[in-house]
Amino acid sequence: MQAPCSLFGQRFLHETVVFSGNAALRPRRISLGCPRQETAMELLDLAAALPEPEDRLRALDVRSCLGCGACASGCPIPGTPGMEGFDPRTAIRLVAMGREAEVIASAFPWVCTTCGRCSHVCPMGIDLPAVFALLRDLAPRSSVPGTLEKGVASVLETGNTLAIPLEDYLDTLADIGGELAEEECPGFYVPVDKKNAELLVFLNSKEVFGDFDDLKWWWRIFYNAREDWTVPSRNWEAEDWGLFTGNADVSLVLARRKLDLMRNLGAARLFIPDCGGGSYGCRLGLTTCALEDPSRQVDAVYFYDYLLDRITSGRLVLDPSRNAGRSYVWHDACKHGRELERHFGKGYYDEPRAILAACVGAENVVAMSPDRANNYCCGAGGGNWPMPFEKESAAHGRFKVEQLEACRADVVVVGCANCRDQLQKRLPRFYPGRCRYEVKYLWQLVAETMIETPWTAAEVEAASERFRVQRQHFEAELDGGF
Repeated sequence: MQAPCSLFGQRFLHETVVFSGNAALRPRRISLGCPRQETAMELLDLAAALPEPEDRLRALDVRSCLGCGACASGCPIPGTPGMEGFDPRTAIRLVAMGREAEVIASAFPWVCTTCGRCSHVCPMGIDLPAVFALLRDLAPRSSVPGTLEKGVASVLETGNTLAIPLEDYLDTLADIGGELAEEECPGFYVPVDKKNAELLVFLNSKEVFGDFDDLKWWWRIFYNAREDWTVPSRNWEAEDWGLFTGNADVSLVLARRKLDLMRNLGAARLFIPDCGGGSYGCRLGLTTCALEDPSRQVDAVYFYDYLLDRITSGRLVLDPSRNAGRSYVWHDACKHGRELERHFGKGYYDEPRAILAACVGAENVVAMSPDRANNYCCGAGGGNWPMPFEKESAAHGRFKVEQLEACRADVVVVGCANCRDQLQKRLPRFYPGRCRYEVKYLWQLVAETMIETPWTAAEVEAASERFRVQRQHFEAELDGGF
């Protein structure tokens, strides 16, 4: 196993660096922040230039490639319309021969979902997704597809990829939290910037922007588990768009911000987010930060471990009879499985299956073939969901459609937002009549299956007082021209 000593095979110095293209691989001082979201502009400097691209590629040992083609055998790119002539073997051989500019000029680095199936079978152990991520980084920023580069700029400046202002963010949390309190969780509110909480939780920007009901699944779980948790008021984005654009410096900045929030709020544990890119990028960034400064190590919990603990400890009580009469299958997300296994020695295969069985009964769980580390990518990973390569992404998903047709599950259970959107929204449009399944988040299934345990009158009163104080604090801050 390759030690995760750096992000995407790169060595890091101080904070972030922005490249304007291949001809400008020079660091420059940049200013991040937004007057409405930061009390002071965050000035980031780089002490020295990054290693030359050739040195970074050499560190990834691409010249050890045997040309055997094992990487291409399970890759969805061969056979994808518009990608004729390209596959991982072709790309890595071009890089090994010093012809990486040809790969960078193609769509390959972006159409590749960096799912890791290639490196999983590589006999030389080459980290191909890291190579392809580096090629993304070396591409001129003007050629970054779709909204990805805008998302990076936004998260650096405003703390979230959709540039949602602080006031709108707080209003959304209050409104949706209020709805949940009225519907089924009396006394519920979303704690923001709560000091010394057990868990510091980050949010998905698309849920805060419009997929409001998806916020409630985790909130219902926290409510019934009597969880001591909080979300930050700034830099609350869970996803790692630096991972999507291959910009490891951005990933490092985002990880440092999470560490700073942990320290400033005094949170006991960081809740590793469910987004595949967010969780994987977060782990990479936190590991690099700890290598730079061992004092910056933090206690973190992955959401799979959290759910399994709360179920086995009895803090969440489930009623699997609610899900009787249907069959369920678990979809192994690339970044949660083989990529975590490759870089951190542990992929999450058993934990989600144990949670699923607890929710629906083991007798109602079926399996895909192949699954676990050999499972196929859904086609939305590596930032492909928001990219303008929709047809290519759907073509990648052809293997997933075949898998689901073969296992005939009524419900596909997922642990990643991009997987959910791909399986639920994109693939049914491109494969009409073949996607005869429902898609649910694993935590959605837990929330629907658990037996509700409403708070006592004393708990409701105490929570209402905390929410009143919190609301007054932020109203004063905003009225003061923040």
